[in-house]
Amino acid sequence: MRIELTTEPGDPDRPNEDYVSVALPASGQGGSLVLLDGVTPPSGAVGCSHSVPWFTARLGGALGELSVSHRDMTLPEILAAAIARTADTHRDACDLSHPRTPQATVVLARWDAERVEYLVLSDSALLVAGADGEVEAVLDPRLDQLPAAVREQRDVVRALPRGSAERQAEGRRYAAAVEALRNAEGGFFTAAADPAVAARAVTGTRPRAAVTALAALTDGAGRWVETFREGDWAECFGLLRKSGPQALVDRVRELERADPEGAGFPRGKRHDDAAVAYVEL
Repeated sequence: MRIELTTEPGDPDRPNEDYVSVALPASGQGGSLVLLDGVTPPSGAVGCSHSVPWFTARLGGALGELSVSHRDMTLPEILAAAIARTADTHRDACDLSHPRTPQATVVLARWDAERVEYLVLSDSALLVAGADGEVEAVLDPRLDQLPAAVREQRDVVRALPRGSAERQAEGRRYAAAVEALRNAEGGFFTAAADPAVAARAVTGTRPRAAVTALAALTDGAGRWVETFREGDWAECFGLLRKSGPQALVDRVRELERADPEGAGFPRGKRHDDAAVAYVEL
């Protein structure tokens, strides 16, 4: 079995908010993959004294433990339980109803001798390679389907000079518009403090014999496809299979450095945290 993981901060002076792990139970009856992309909050009050890395470490740890020790639970049930467990650790000290309370995107996959199950919430990606050689990208499209007015605001921000006062002001307005749509009807969903969000995830199951490999990527690594258009998801999977996750992240960093101001390839951050897991079953 081949398993490769990598994660790298977008800024070496800031903690990495991504989380990635693979667990293989001692019973040899399969395993699980967990990948989280912590949501960087805008400046200002967040209602919580804990950092995003604190949150992703605890949520990721709970997801890993529950997914291998509770085979009777579905993946949405596991996500709901992990969110509740994490919330309980700081409910008494923090305002978990605050819209900026720590939160993350989620990719969760689990396999055994019979089947492969998966769950995706928000804009991280899961790639599933079939026995026929086809690669399917399992995506939650809701963040790409925001109202046209909000997407136009994003384009206005990205067209302004990086570091300018105008970009900062427009960026705050755009961030507020997106924040109003997070975990709201008609918007998109992330794992924060409400276990009910687990029911919003994209889920599926495949026969184990129909799956040869899995790859999970936070959007910082998915920029290879979604921002820089180096290839499609099947070609991205091919790069991972041939050269491994670190090669993918290294190439993304090269592309980011070649376009530091985002003139050719607009994006919210010059560099983003990146995490990738590649598992051949």
